[in-house]
Amino acid sequence: MRTDLRLAWLLVRGSDRQEWWRIGLTAVGALCATGLALAAVALAALRGGQYGVPLAHGLLDQPGERRGVVFTLLLLEVPVLGFLGQCARIGAVHRDRRLASLRLAGAEASRVRRIAALETGPACLLGSVLAVAVAVPVLLSLWHRPTPFAWAGVVVVAAGVPVLGTAAGVPALRRVVTTPLGRVRRIGPRRSGCGPGLWFLAGMALAVAAATVSISTSVTVARTWRGSGTLGTLSMLGAVVAVGAGSVWLAGALSGLTGRSLAGRTGSPAVLIAAERLRADPWATARTHAALMLVTVVGTGYTGVRHVLLADLYEMRRRHELGTDLSFYTSGLDLTAAAIVLALVITAAALATGTAESLATRRRGLAAQVAAGVPRAVLARALLLETALPLAPALLVAGAGGLAIGLGYAHVAVHYGRPAFPYWSLLVPVAVHAACLLAAAASLPLLRRSVRPGELRYA
Repeated sequence: MRTDLRLAWLLVRGSDRQEWWRIGLTAVGALCATGLALAAVALAALRGGQYGVPLAHGLLDQPGERRGVVFTLLLLEVPVLGFLGQCARIGAVHRDRRLASLRLAGAEASRVRRIAALETGPACLLGSVLAVAVAVPVLLSLWHRPTPFAWAGVVVVAAGVPVLGTAAGVPALRRVVTTPLGRVRRIGPRRSGCGPGLWFLAGMALAVAAATVSISTSVTVARTWRGSGTLGTLSMLGAVVAVGAGSVWLAGALSGLTGRSLAGRTGSPAVLIAAERLRADPWATARTHAALMLVTVVGTGYTGVRHVLLADLYEMRRRHELGTDLSFYTSGLDLTAAAIVLALVITAAALATGTAESLATRRRGLAAQVAAGVPRAVLARALLLETALPLAPALLVAGAGGLAIGLGYAHVAVHYGRPAFPYWSLLVPVAVHAACLLAAAASLPLLRRSVRPGELRYA
């Protein structure tokens, strides 16, 4: 192990700048994941009863509200883990060459996997240690005597995040371990949308079955067996799986449809290059686009719900019918908005990372296009269009779904007259689309390095 660790360090130290970008971004992702998990563990340690938490104007005092905040923090782990998965792919081409050289030199497959893991694990450990170093003093300043459950949670999170990050880095390079000549990277298996579709059907079946059983036997279950909560949990789990898989399937399907629709109907070189890229591999960014769709649905629906809810609260305060301080409710709404913005930032960062890695992976083809006379400005526009074209219809569908959620809430939850619905919430998909374009544009400086004529010698 000591030799493998030293070899991993020598390989990273002698690599190009992409490796240091990967290490830095991986550490940032691990820091975010650890911080969110530590906050969830600290709140979960306050089990039962009422506490005077000096934060958020009393929002964290009651167990019901705390459970909602913990659930939100755990949901935020999903885009963070997706970001870590994108970071593990940065510089994958160069790492393929290094690890393939080790395999061709006679290194065992298990040893190559250990070296690949040791290239990622220390970065995750660094981010986890930094998060713990900040979180523990904050916890002690707010909680004089943390319970053993809280300390055990800190230890588990601090050790678990580096392990998960290390495990995520190994599958990204699994093919080079079995085929060290690198042939699989050039002729990869063709992706399809069957996987997300099957997961969507399975999630829908689980949700419908659990909901049907819960409704049809609600009285019997309530009297004879305390399992209604289990059925509700299964129904929610099925709905989450169905929504996530359905979003991935829809994002990939829209990308492929956009590419096929534009490939033969455009005279613009940039649009043609982007359309052919989407048609060739529509599932390359399906997971990232699906996360952006979910953020758009939640953000659009949230703006409508916030407007309607605040209108009711202000009317209740005017009539002196509000049982607690208004800041109690506004703090919850502000925390929700902060969570949505954080999810958007993390997902946009994952999109930027994936775009940069796509440039590095396709650098031979891009260099060949420039050598054949394609201007770099055309390739830059094509790169932006690869993000803009498939996201436009996807975010339009997501915005319509969020608008339906807001209108539905306004229809059933208003007590003092129905206020005018804020249709300006439809600007949320526009803002998300603009943020995605900015994230994709952040990788444009890498285009100049990727199209250097020297890259053709690796073809």
